[in-house]
Amino acid sequence: MATKTNVMLVDDLDGESPADTTVKFGISGTEYEIDLTDDNAAEFRNALSKYVSAARKVGSTSKGRAAVRHTTTESTDPVAVRAWAKGQGIDVSPRGRIKADVVERFRAAGN
Repeated sequence: MATKTNVMLVDDLDGESPADTTVKFGISGTEYEIDLTDDNAAEFRNALSKYVSAARKVGSTSKGRAAVRHTTTESTDPVAVRAWAKGQGIDVSPRGRIKADVVERFRAAGN
């Protein structure tokens, strides 16, 4: 025997109308989503439009989570850091992130 399950999204504002879309948004570091009819989604977007037009866009990844890249004002060549660390007897992975304390020691050594 087969079972067929139908999922019907309901507008989260009125709790009755079939929802046409899911709107995702974020504020103060928290992500939200709300199921809305097309009319309510348009009203929601219109209400936020003056803030969106004044805001800065932040990039995101396909996984839906913002990519975080740590940068510094001073660029440091990872190849040079690894070579220096090897010469100092410091164990550093040949790939990936180099520990901050190793980079700091590299810079402190005048490199």
